[in-house]
Amino acid sequence: MFIRGEQPKYTAKMVSIGYLYVVNVTGRMIPIEPILYIGISQSFFAGLLISSRRPFSISNKLMAAWLFLICFELIFALVNITILQFYSFPFISFTYGPLLFLYAQHITLKKIGFRMLNLLHFIPFLVFFAVSVWLRDYQVFRNPESFFRTDSMISLRIIYGVCFFLSISVYSILTFIIIRNHQRTLADNLSYRSVAATLNWLKILSITFYSVYLVLFILGGINIIGNYIPFDPYYVVFFFIAIFSFAYSYYGVMQPDLFTYDAEVGAKNSAPEEPKAGEPEKYTRSGLKPEQAEVILQRLLAFAAERKPYLNRDLTIFDLAEETGISRHHITQVLNEMHGRNFYTFINELRVQEAVARITNPKYRNYTILAIAYDSGFNSKSAFNKIFKEIIGMTPSKFRESTSNQNQLTSNL
Repeated sequence: MFIRGEQPKYTAKMVSIGYLYVVNVTGRMIPIEPILYIGISQSFFAGLLISSRRPFSISNKLMAAWLFLICFELIFALVNITILQFYSFPFISFTYGPLLFLYAQHITLKKIGFRMLNLLHFIPFLVFFAVSVWLRDYQVFRNPESFFRTDSMISLRIIYGVCFFLSISVYSILTFIIIRNHQRTLADNLSYRSVAATLNWLKILSITFYSVYLVLFILGGINIIGNYIPFDPYYVVFFFIAIFSFAYSYYGVMQPDLFTYDAEVGAKNSAPEEPKAGEPEKYTRSGLKPEQAEVILQRLLAFAAERKPYLNRDLTIFDLAEETGISRHHITQVLNEMHGRNFYTFINELRVQEAVARITNPKYRNYTILAIAYDSGFNSKSAFNKIFKEIIGMTPSKFRESTSNQNQLTSNL
């Protein structure tokens, strides 16, 4: 780490006009200040943009707070490096893990509100902020090689490193678990997927966030053990933060309210479901018996074969429950326990069967693959190709080609 007034061996160099450079592998000095300016402007204006969104939900507030904190960290780094050293080590990074976790929690759980207990997640940030400002005149971190040097600050350096690694690791894992559980819930309720609904972008960002910091920890450890890396990993963080703020703000602005579909198809789920006519009340109050579950499964299969509800591209389990008169919870239970599938897999297997029937039917010979996909209930070509290949073992185009060749061979015989 660069301390003003010192000249590290290779990590960075301060010239007379106050610019900071990072030395790359080839020995060429790369100015880091432009990266800081780009990151500052990007995170600041993205934070303003998200702050202007309506409704200004808790998840949007958390996202805006994260972007503004990224902006502040880059500003502090710029000032601390070039003008005035007013803290001894970075501390804002301790907010990244909690904000990532809280954002994922609030965007996936509709009924949860921000509680005062959530502020406990930021205790490490407040502690290290106070310590960093208090010890701003001390050289807590001289450079990576001196991390374990015996002095009065060695305990603080070790505690800081361990706490920061645990913060990044724990909150990244918790975020991944929240998103995974959210995606499993969607698979039990929706027959389609989208980037906005599944939050794949947030899962990828959380994995990337942790992976980059893990690599930087490893590189920093190598530099601590010996002078093997021709750059200071600390300054690489600025490149990562600038890129991360851009990706996070882009997808955050594009992210709609995940619960808009509740008002359309899930409102009935807000009240306890009453037993349907002809359905024993014990179905609602207790688990289904095997013979009862088998009856419900056969009802579902017969209804699917006769009415073909899967042709509706926006079909949800709420729609199917209303059309069949079967409890949503019973549909989920029967499909999982008796049929070995969730709602998403069950519906899309029926759609693939419909697509296979149409592809092999001479009546649809002049239909394009995309037209057959839409007519079979799929809402995108990419989803159709992926699911079709998973079930059939080949793409729809290859399947059509193979069936056409087989039909031609049969006709010749």
